[in-house]
Amino acid sequence: MIKIILKRGREESLLRFHPWVFSGAIAEMQGNPAEGDLVSVHAYDGGILAYGHYQIGSIAVRVLSFDDSALRPDFWEIMLSRALQVRVSCGLHGSTDTNCYRLVHGEGDNLPGLIIDYYDGVCVMQAHSVGMFRAKKQISDALQKVYGPSLKAVYDKSSGTAPYKAGLELIDGYLYQREGFSDDEQTVVENGHKFIVNWTEGQKTGFFLDQRENRALVGSLARGRNVLNLFCYTGGFSIYALANGALHVDSVDSSKKAMMMVDRNVALNGFDESRHTSLCCDAIDYLKNVQEGKYDLMIVDPPAFAKHRGSLKNALRAYQRLNAAAISKVAPGGFVFTYSCSQVVDKEAFALAVFSAAAQCGRSVRILDRLNQPCDHSVNIYHPEGEYLKGLLLYVE
Repeated sequence: MIKIILKRGREESLLRFHPWVFSGAIAEMQGNPAEGDLVSVHAYDGGILAYGHYQIGSIAVRVLSFDDSALRPDFWEIMLSRALQVRVSCGLHGSTDTNCYRLVHGEGDNLPGLIIDYYDGVCVMQAHSVGMFRAKKQISDALQKVYGPSLKAVYDKSSGTAPYKAGLELIDGYLYQREGFSDDEQTVVENGHKFIVNWTEGQKTGFFLDQRENRALVGSLARGRNVLNLFCYTGGFSIYALANGALHVDSVDSSKKAMMMVDRNVALNGFDESRHTSLCCDAIDYLKNVQEGKYDLMIVDPPAFAKHRGSLKNALRAYQRLNAAAISKVAPGGFVFTYSCSQVVDKEAFALAVFSAAAQCGRSVRILDRLNQPCDHSVNIYHPEGEYLKGLLLYVE
């Protein structure tokens, strides 16, 4: 195994169990590792610190273990079993009213570069590193052992997430299918509400599982209100609002495929179609032109405005403009649920952007709650960078 030797004094982050080794911390590589190889990381004095996947870039090693467990032949089965146990403890796996959840959340489950979402027996995985992409067969085999006969399929959807410069054959497809299973979508249940998930054509793995608890909060406040769901994707927030007594819900997204799925989800849950309108258009343009006071509950959940630090300043301006439009248009006594899923936008920066938006509007605004990601999108305490989803529940007078 190739050894990576750190510069003197650069082992401190690993001694604090941070799962990344940066290229600037490396003094020497004893060998010529290929991207994705399992390597050992050593302090300058030669002491072993960790094992992980080597990669080309500023993050040179993503740590899999701080002991020799990454060398064990049953490593993947052990790690996936541990991840599943967390979901059992959280009441997600085995629940009668929820059968979809995130099984592996990268560093949060001590598997950097790996995402696995579970949809009623179908595991959809995304590799964000070459090491995880190269290990997908072992991961699929381990999933079959962990879930046993209840596992219907394992689908690899890494074409949009694995490093494209690494020369990998990035073709999405099934790694495992139980005999007789051939579906590319199925109906799942979340808190008793039904959703159609298509993992082959949908965004990410097919559904945004990270908003489960926030959708429930929207539902708890929706009764008797006129709701606007911006950037609605397949209508998760809309379904919860309709189920909990909203007078009317308008769902807005620029994707025709997404809006078709919204309509299917509304029909699947048996709602009166007169209580819901699908609007396929630009969400920002719609909000600019909407009549003031038409809605007394708004959900503002845009895609990531900043995917790297170089775009942070422009992203914060965009969040300010978007939230100013929402705050200025919502009816007095209305709620605004506003979110950012940009990892490089921290909670303080997002709150400042929303504060600036409120000040610009000159309205009285209260923060009723600070919102984040659920337990199956856990944050490794040694890797605070994993806390990406942040939101605010605003009350506007």
